Amino acid sequence: MTTEKKKTSEKNNTNKRMTPFTDKELEFFRALIIKKRQEAMDEIERWRSYLSNDTREELDTDSGYSYHLADSASVGTDREHAYMMVERQQKLIGYLNRALERIDNKTYGICRVTGKPINRERLEAIPHTEISIEAKLKNQR
Repeated sequence: MTTEKKKTSEKNNTNKRMTPFTDKELEFFRALIIKKRQEAMDEIERWRSYLSNDTREELDTDSGYSYHLADSASVGTDREHAYMMVERQQKLIGYLNRALERIDNKTYGICRVTGKPINRERLEAIPHTEISIEAKLKNQR
């Protein structure tokens, strides 16, 4: 094989479709991922709205104990939880965006550990996953 033909052959292999899914199936997963991403963004907005409220309003202002140390600690813990939830949803959005990139470059549904196709049911449950059940179980051992 000549060098020119070899380069053309290699170029065609890199453009080769790796995903086990058809374009129609990929569009199904794209819609699912976009829906989950919107849900995560909505969740972030709800938590940010909670955080923007003055939490002192949550304390009982009629009580002589309205600014009790335990109440302040509880409010602080609630706010910390809210920040963690925002961070968690932001991380999920990053995973979902990477899944959309894999759909675009036709590598969606391929396990990054084993190189084998990921079960469709697993992808429907966790559409941003990059590893198969097999790889997950090996990793847990």
